[in-house]
Amino acid sequence: MPVTIQVFRTAKNTTDRLTEKAPLTFQTLEPDLPSVLVDAGHRFQTIEGFGGSFTEAAADTFYKLSPDGRAEILRAYFDTQSGNGYSLCRTHINSCDFSLGNYAYAEMPGDVELSAFSIEHDRRQLIPMIKETARLTGQPLKILASPWSPPAWMKTNGQMNHGGKLKPEYREAWARYYARYVEEYEKEGLPIWGLSVQNEPQAVQTWDSCIYTGEEERDFVRDYLGPVLEKAGLLGRVKLLIWDHNRDLLYERAKVVYDDPQAARYVWGAAFHWYVGDNFENVRLTHDAYPDKQLLFTEGCVEGGPHFDGWEVGERYGQSMLNDLNNWTVGWVDWNMLLDQRGGPNHKGNYCSAPLMADVGKGTIYYHSSYYYIGQISRFVRPGAQRIISASTLDELESTAFINVDGSIAVVVLNRTDNLLPFALRCDGLAAPAESPAHSISTYRFQAD
Repeated sequence: MPVTIQVFRTAKNTTDRLTEKAPLTFQTLEPDLPSVLVDAGHRFQTIEGFGGSFTEAAADTFYKLSPDGRAEILRAYFDTQSGNGYSLCRTHINSCDFSLGNYAYAEMPGDVELSAFSIEHDRRQLIPMIKETARLTGQPLKILASPWSPPAWMKTNGQMNHGGKLKPEYREAWARYYARYVEEYEKEGLPIWGLSVQNEPQAVQTWDSCIYTGEEERDFVRDYLGPVLEKAGLLGRVKLLIWDHNRDLLYERAKVVYDDPQAARYVWGAAFHWYVGDNFENVRLTHDAYPDKQLLFTEGCVEGGPHFDGWEVGERYGQSMLNDLNNWTVGWVDWNMLLDQRGGPNHKGNYCSAPLMADVGKGTIYYHSSYYYIGQISRFVRPGAQRIISASTLDELESTAFINVDGSIAVVVLNRTDNLLPFALRCDGLAAPAESPAHSISTYRFQAD
């Protein structure tokens, strides 16, 4: 019986937005066309999931919408039938730039015993949004939590903003802070899947930030954070990630930690962002040098937002996701899931775009091209999927492919050119003639033999 290939497409200057198109069929003919060859005989990394970030800004915007609007947002992101099927999400420990202001869970100076530790601030909006999401999905989400800054009293500059460093005398208390955070969230019925040591540890920002050298991060993990998590019984079930900054220094920073066996034993993998050059080769090099460690993309957005009707925003997501996945990344997490019409709120005016944005005055929800580009991958490449070979004969046809646990194969083809590109999708000696429209992303799904 001929194998039927379902086709789903998002394309510029059309109405196609994750639209199912006419199916294709594998044929014994070998068309004289460029090709994308799929080979499930070679399997690589296993996918943890895809998702976005729960921030106070997202939650604040979310609760300014009507119940119907909120339900639409959650379905759009988390429903596995009609939405993007998110399963791996990020949030912030203490405040971040996309909070309404600076805050910490232990504000009392010198409180090294964390006697006044409280996540009450998060109970206002952030935790309720996560809980609403968990009720929709019917199962716990994988949540990665990252700190932007320790409390001001723990830092050399006496404030949460403008960089500064963790004072040496507070390293143990700060390590126990992570464990306490995990325990408090677990009491809320929200298990934490992973922790990163520090968001963007090389960026002195006007908002919440804290600086670590590679050696400082290594020593903090080896001598304080790792042992504290282990003693609390959290190590292993809570994954610890280092770096959490851009691809440019990913290998360099990973090397500092991984070459120290005592530090490396506590670390599951390295997290990274996209805010400088593409540097995709550094993702691969980090895997090649340390194949027992995982790689996770944890933040990307288009800055200087909002960018309404910008198709290049979606293409940036598509290019990043395909290249990161082809270079051993096990999951891909977008930044804010929802922002208002300004690209905020943000307590330092660092406005950005998000895949979904809302005019809270009108109650209107805007779907940006990035939403659809993410969905072309996240809807069809499910947690547990393994990457397989996807070899294109054209530079202009970028592709990746995965085999899911149910045996379905998803092949994603990205065309960022101005031209329609005919090609043949090939697998197991058969071929299906196909076309990739200009500025499009297409997903081809079929069942493996």
